[in-house]
Amino acid sequence: MRRVAITGLGAICALGRNVAEFTDSLGQGRSGIGPIESAGCAGLRFPNGAEVRGYSHQPYFDDRRADFMDRFAQFAVIAAREAVENAGVRWTPASRENAAIVTGSCVGGQGTEDIGFQEVYKLGHSRVHPLTIPKTMANAGASHISMEFGITGPSFTISTACSSAGHAIGQAFWMVRTGAADLAIAGGSEAPFSFGILKAWEAMRVVSPDTCRPFSKDRRGMILGEGSAMFVLEPLEAAEARGARIHAEIAGFGMSSDACHITQPSPEGAARGMRAALRDAGLAPEQIGYINAHGTATQANDVTETAAIRSVFGAHADKLAVSSTKSMHGHALGAAAALECLAAVIALRDGLLPPTANFTQPDPECDLDVIPNHARAAQVEYALSNSFAFGGLNAVLALRKG
Repeated sequence: MRRVAITGLGAICALGRNVAEFTDSLGQGRSGIGPIESAGCAGLRFPNGAEVRGYSHQPYFDDRRADFMDRFAQFAVIAAREAVENAGVRWTPASRENAAIVTGSCVGGQGTEDIGFQEVYKLGHSRVHPLTIPKTMANAGASHISMEFGITGPSFTISTACSSAGHAIGQAFWMVRTGAADLAIAGGSEAPFSFGILKAWEAMRVVSPDTCRPFSKDRRGMILGEGSAMFVLEPLEAAEARGARIHAEIAGFGMSSDACHITQPSPEGAARGMRAALRDAGLAPEQIGYINAHGTATQANDVTETAAIRSVFGAHADKLAVSSTKSMHGHALGAAAALECLAAVIALRDGLLPPTANFTQPDPECDLDVIPNHARAAQVEYALSNSFAFGGLNAVLALRKG
C-alpha cells in the first residue's frame, strides 16, 4: 500500500483567516475566544464563543453564489481553495476524475435552518427561502468544493458529531493509500452560531460561562467554535516526483465505538481508538511524542481521556506532551478534528508544540504534561490527533513528520 503525504493545508477559524495566521496564533498561545457577535445571546448562560470575527462573504464569493451557500459551506470552500493552492495542484480531466472529496460536518447549515424555523414558527410566514434545503444539507460543503474545482470523483460527507472531520480525513487517507483515489481533499467545516443551537447547547449544561480550560482543575466546560480546515492528500511518491512540499504524512487511522452511553465518554472506547491507529500505522506506543487531545474541558472528558492515554501508553505517558488546542480555537464540532489535525501537522513540521491555553492549576486526575499556556520547541517524529464524539464514536489519526 502507498504512503500518504499531506501536501496542502487550508484553514479559516477564530485563530485566523488562513494557515499562516492559524500557525502564528498557535505559536503565541493566542486564544480566539471572546463575546459571541454573530448571534444574539440575550438570556443565554454563556456569552463567549470562538468565532471568525467580522466575517463577510464578499472577499471570497460574489453575492449570487453566496446566496446558495450557508456560512459553513463557505468556510469549507475557503479552506479547500487555500489547501489546493498550497499543494500546487494542476488539474487535468483525469486527475479530476480520480480525486476524492471527503468532508465532515456535525450540524450542517444550522444558521439557514434556524432562520427558516423563525420564519415559520415565530414570524408566521407561509414560505421560507427556496434554497433552505440545499443550504442546510450537511454535504453542501463537499458539493461546493466539487463544483469549485470540477472534481468528478467520489465526494461525500461524514456526520459523526465531534469526530466527523476525523472520520473524513481517515477515510480519505485509506482511499489514497489503497489506490481508490489518486488525490483527496479532506477535512471538516462548521458554523454553529445561531440562537436555536446555542439554546440547545445551553440545555446540555456543558458550555463554560467564561472560557475553555482543558485539564485544569477549575475547568467549567467547553466553548463552541466555528471554521474549517482542509487538507490535500496524495501518494508520497507522486508528491515527491512533482516536487511538492510534504507538510507531514498520515501514518495510520483508528476508529472505535464505546457502545456505552450517548453522551458520557468511555476510557475503554477511547483507548481502543488509539490502539487501532497505532496498529494501522505499525507503531509502538513509545514512538509517539505528542498527542493533540480531544480535550473539551468538560469534567467528564478530560479525566476519561487521561485514563485512556495512561491505559494505552503506560509509563510512556509520563514522557508524552499532550495539549488541547480547543483552548484557543474552541470546540468546532464537526470541524474540530480537522483544526486539531492541522495543529498537530504544524507541530511536527515546525518543531513547536502548541499549548493548552488558559491553564490555571493542575488536576490530579489529569496528571499529564499538558504544555500549559506556552508553546514548546520540540522535535517530534510521530503524533496522534484524538477525536471522541457524543454517541461514543471515536476517530484517531496517527501522523508522521514529513
